[in-house]
Amino acid sequence: MSDTKKIPVGLVMGSDSDLEIMGKAADVLDELGVGYEMRIISAHREPDEFFEYAKEANERYKIIIAGAGKAAHLPGMTAALFDGPVIGIPMKTSDLGGVDSLYSIVQMPSGIPVATVAINGGMNAGLLAVRMLAMEDHDLLARMKKFIADQKESVVKKDEKLQEVGHRGY
Repeated sequence: MSDTKKIPVGLVMGSDSDLEIMGKAADVLDELGVGYEMRIISAHREPDEFFEYAKEANERYKIIIAGAGKAAHLPGMTAALFDGPVIGIPMKTSDLGGVDSLYSIVQMPSGIPVATVAINGGMNAGLLAVRMLAMEDHDLLARMKKFIADQKESVVKKDEKLQEVGHRGY
């Protein structure tokens, strides 16, 4: 598969409990017109399927966003097998609040880099993927800049409303 035929972003999570957060990354990609494929594949519970996915990912995707909670094995193992950038999303868990996931993802061994966003940082993972892709796509860069400008405008409008009605009326 040539690079131009690749799906820009692969989204992978180990459990459907991660779907809400991974959906925030997908929402950003949808809004900015970036194609993606979303999968649920557990590196722990179905290692053979995971290894097949990660090895084939080099032919399918330009970037992978991998969400994981608790032991957070998925982003690092993906980075070990995938040649492109991997963005890890540590998921907040009821056990340790996501700190365990954060530590697992940011503490990859030398040679296995995983870019890591905040706990439950799905939106930022999507935006980081867009920024990476926009380095080679001027149209996408323009859409990303508009997205950023729209965010600024939203804050300005909220402040105007606060100034107009006060904090109790807001």
